[in-house]
Amino acid sequence: MVKNSVPPPTPQPPRPAVFLDRDGTLNRQIIRDGKPYPPNTLAEFELFPGVPAACAALAAAGFILVVATNQPDVDRGTQSATVVESMHAHLLALVPSLTRIEVCYAPGNAHAPHLPADPRRKPAPGMLLDAARLLDLDLSRSWMVGDRWRDIDCGKRAGVRTVFIDFGYDEALQAPPDFTVQSFPAAAAIILQS
Repeated sequence: MVKNSVPPPTPQPPRPAVFLDRDGTLNRQIIRDGKPYPPNTLAEFELFPGVPAACAALAAAGFILVVATNQPDVDRGTQSATVVESMHAHLLALVPSLTRIEVCYAPGNAHAPHLPADPRRKPAPGMLLDAARLLDLDLSRSWMVGDRWRDIDCGKRAGVRTVFIDFGYDEALQAPPDFTVQSFPAAAAIILQS
């Protein structure tokens, strides 16, 4: 006697993602002497106009949205992990289409160049690679959006296309981005048209 069995579920193909920097991409950065800094408090955390709608449009088009953010001030002792996590909880509440937030608290190794850099700290691609494994993402169809050279280098090293939001900071890009825009909604429009 042959029993009827339920066929196994059809495996889903890996999905594309849009990786997003946090400060200067989704929320307003604090600019001092031509350089960007993260907000210090939850009260200073403010989304740019159009971010929730742009993220919703990307998610509706099938992209998984992953924030990838360096927050080295926690390790340096100038920021509290509790405050950073409260900002992330607030961000997820304001932008429910975000799937995940990857955070690297490690500082750069400029003061200890003999030590290896943290593989998760941008410009290294570790946060993107970790999220791709965890969420079964297709990096060949994915994007990185950010406002710093580290974001663009990170995306290039992960093999994704890049969109640079140019605020005219006092720093140079190391690698050319695929696209340059003036806002996150403009970055989302490019991704949706590609």
